[in-house]
Amino acid sequence: MTALLEIQNVSRTFHAGDETIMALAGISLSITAGELVAIVGASGSGKTTLMNILGCLDQPSSGDYRVGGCSVAGLAPDDLAAFRREHFGFIFQHYQLLGTLSAADNVAMPAVYAGLDAGSRRERSTSLLRRLGLGDRLDHRPNQLSGGEQQRVSIARALMNGGRIILADEPTGALDSKSGETVLDILKELHSDGHTIILVTHDMAVAGHADRIIEIREGVILSDRRTRDQKTDGPPAFHDSKPAPTLSALRRRLVEAFPMAIRSMATERVRTFLTMLSITIGIAAVVAAVGFGEGARQHLLDQFGGFAASTLVISPGRDWEDKGASSIKTLVASDADALAEQPYVDSVTPEVPTSAQIRFGHISVTATIRGVGQDYVKVNALKLVKGSFFSAEAVFERRQEAVINDRMAATLFPNEESPLGNIFLIGRVPVVVIGIFSPPPAFQFNSLEVLLPYTTVKGRLESTDSSFDALRLRVVDSVDTIVAERAVVDLITRRHGTKDFTVANYDQWRKSLERASQIMWQLTSSLAAISLGVGGLGVMNMMLISVTERTREIGLRMAVGARRIDIMLQFLIEAVTMCIAGSILGVALALGIATAFGGPGSEFPMIISAKAIFAACAVALCIGLTFGFLPARNAARLNPVDALSRD
Repeated sequence: MTALLEIQNVSRTFHAGDETIMALAGISLSITAGELVAIVGASGSGKTTLMNILGCLDQPSSGDYRVGGCSVAGLAPDDLAAFRREHFGFIFQHYQLLGTLSAADNVAMPAVYAGLDAGSRRERSTSLLRRLGLGDRLDHRPNQLSGGEQQRVSIARALMNGGRIILADEPTGALDSKSGETVLDILKELHSDGHTIILVTHDMAVAGHADRIIEIREGVILSDRRTRDQKTDGPPAFHDSKPAPTLSALRRRLVEAFPMAIRSMATERVRTFLTMLSITIGIAAVVAAVGFGEGARQHLLDQFGGFAASTLVISPGRDWEDKGASSIKTLVASDADALAEQPYVDSVTPEVPTSAQIRFGHISVTATIRGVGQDYVKVNALKLVKGSFFSAEAVFERRQEAVINDRMAATLFPNEESPLGNIFLIGRVPVVVIGIFSPPPAFQFNSLEVLLPYTTVKGRLESTDSSFDALRLRVVDSVDTIVAERAVVDLITRRHGTKDFTVANYDQWRKSLERASQIMWQLTSSLAAISLGVGGLGVMNMMLISVTERTREIGLRMAVGARRIDIMLQFLIEAVTMCIAGSILGVALALGIATAFGGPGSEFPMIISAKAIFAACAVALCIGLTFGFLPARNAARLNPVDALSRD
């Protein structure tokens, strides 16, 4: 008769500090298909260790163990899991049912790792429970079942994948006598159906139901005797299902792992919430920081508009501290004309600032008068609110045309619907309003400003001196302002025969402000990223605690055939789920902050973009995978025997 299970000279030692414990010492035995065997011994005799080796939950330190003629010595953990999944069913003394699952789901668990679809799993688990008299307890959880009912659920689970070989560890130890007899009757019925049953017990009365009793003491077999003839050697009656294709089975395991993760998270609601809160705060901080940085940058652009962009200003004086700058009169119209002809210059305008008394009717104010050229609006990217700017002909003819800022318009003409066409006096010189401009927000001071042709200012308001206080030019977009600045210095130096001027690069000043804004954004984002990293550490700590608290659950899943990847997926999905949920809440919190405090008119504007939201979700996914990996790996590397025995 061919042995179904065969061990030859098997020993198993354990190390406890410096002490070596010999749990099994050179045991040899064989069990044929269809036997009902009882392994009997007192506590510490080695019977449980022998059962663990027979069920591929543990491996011998030496010797050989074969299942159906195939040696399992040295097999990888996933290969041992395959043996447990395909050949063995376990019935534990304390049932080992998951409290978050119903009876039907507990029974169906082994089939999840076998790749069976949900419909088939439900149908088979329902059939098994009805067969064992639990048809009205399908959706009850373990705490709603009696001890005997829980043990019958455990038996049904052992049969889920076929249960060709059933290993029952003290199956009646936690039951009253009546429930114990019921369980033994079920096991004998399964034996009659062709299942190989191995009972591990210290109770000789329970062992008396077996056809063969193996007594073990201090790691050696004392006796191996048959009490009655073997009833059957036929094939077992177990469910025949073809394994699902690898990709399909993996997809199913992923689908099954998600609700398991949700149930596990729901079990520890407070801890899950606190962990998600750390991610929520971190994500909200990052999204808000990015939004604030973008809002500040956009606010800066709005404040300046196009003012100072690609702009150079040439002023008299050999340097900024030249006290004789006011006596230098070398900046003239021909310099402006020469600059206008250069390929790197987009537009140029002279500037002649002064101040004067303005009168209109009974209103009299002091205002800044600025003599400029026809390209002043273009150079400074000013926005005309009404009317038009004076032309080159107006400059040439020294026309008395004025373009005023919106504050001047409101001051001089408070009751006028349109100030255009009105005439006011600058000193004794009458001028007509042809346009109104609005400076960028950053330059909207309380000053009153009037723009006139520079020829009008020089010829009618000041002396006939032809020099300018400044030349302002705009560089074409395709040329770097630093390169243009060098060219300007070279050109004007050659024209004047000496460098009696200074050049201010307002574009670089503007860019410096933008860089400062960028640095502040980076600093804020870095601090936010640190908080997000702390949140990730919180996830890892939570998952490490979860692994420790759920060690027995991990051992059970391994016992029913879970691969290492299955255990890793379980905990990784939990970590990722918490991080994604936290990120969604974080994004919502950031949007709420932006709406409440970062509106367009706020001092701290925030612009939350879809790109930032996508990046936040991607970061959350990475955090879940990164910080969930170590706890998941630790869980997957647990020894199933050690995990099942953990208190």
